[in-house]
Amino acid sequence: MRRHATRRAHAAPEEPGDRPRLAVLIPAHNEQERISAAIDGLWEQTRRPDLIVVVTDNCTDDTAGVAAAHGAQVFPTQGNTHKKAGALNQAIAWVLPHLDDRDLLLVQDADTVLNPWFVETALATFNRKVGAVGGVFYGEDGGGFLGLLQRMEFHRYAWELERTGGRAQVLTGTGTMFRARVLREVRAARRTGELGGGTGYYSLASLTEDDEMTKAVKTLGYRAMSPAGCAVTTEVMPTLPKLWHQRLRWQRGALENLRDYGWTRVTARYFMQQFLMGFGALSFLVYLTYMAAYTSLYGWPGLSPFWTAIGMIFIVEKTVSVRRAGPKAVLVAALMIPEMLYDLFQHAVYFSSLWGLVRRSEEKWVAT
Repeated sequence: MRRHATRRAHAAPEEPGDRPRLAVLIPAHNEQERISAAIDGLWEQTRRPDLIVVVTDNCTDDTAGVAAAHGAQVFPTQGNTHKKAGALNQAIAWVLPHLDDRDLLLVQDADTVLNPWFVETALATFNRKVGAVGGVFYGEDGGGFLGLLQRMEFHRYAWELERTGGRAQVLTGTGTMFRARVLREVRAARRTGELGGGTGYYSLASLTEDDEMTKAVKTLGYRAMSPAGCAVTTEVMPTLPKLWHQRLRWQRGALENLRDYGWTRVTARYFMQQFLMGFGALSFLVYLTYMAAYTSLYGWPGLSPFWTAIGMIFIVEKTVSVRRAGPKAVLVAALMIPEMLYDLFQHAVYFSSLWGLVRRSEEKWVAT
């Protein structure tokens, strides 16, 4: 394959024999029920991958057999004790030497299905300043009322991404495409100490390897994007305990990553987001406590025209941001109370994560 190092992503369309190669890695631990849908979604892309590899990590089921039957190559990890990050490091070290700097590597979760235009959209997004392109995740059907609340949350996140021009806050593990050159630079930066987390590609010191990788890519001076066309459909948690565990890992991992990176030009924005999240959660709890105390002492204070108008604006924003999730989502958003309870759940996750970080308690990754 000929190399064109100076060619830009926004130049004329590439000829079939001129285009960069695309390899896909799908880390999987006991995913025989879901892996076929993930692989089929890749074969149905408008720009099909050149290679699909299912990285079987300590599997005790038939994930490998199902993957092979659906046309994927199987890469079994050897002695991995570092969960997803360790599995990916082994697989990337195996495949990357066969890729040129301009070639691409897509990392996708086994419980996720990419929309048919994901690869084509991601390819069109790359240029010299963009180092990685992540997916915009939506929740799959099911999960009852809790599943609906998660789908609403994901739709609202997608809406916010659109409003910011597709600038990714997190290169989601559900689906992210990297330039091979960028992954090589990440590993080199870890080896020289510019980045922490070991000497591999993904950090072994983080609970949330995708969040840490986002900061790594940005620290090296690249942009991370999540365009609307890179939509993916992923699993929702069916029970509160599973959702609690998932969100606790996400939140604790994000806080630990900020602690490890410290205040930089990249992390300043993330520190501010965490501060505003905490301030908003604390303000909400103070407001609820005040209203409960006031009502018990003096009765219901009545409706203020000013605050009623503010509340209506808030409701409109809530409903508009989830309109694409369907009429049920709009109705639930308009009722407000279900999402207020969901917000209290999220606040509890935040403060629990913060308290664990302060106490330096160990939070472990456990497959759900």
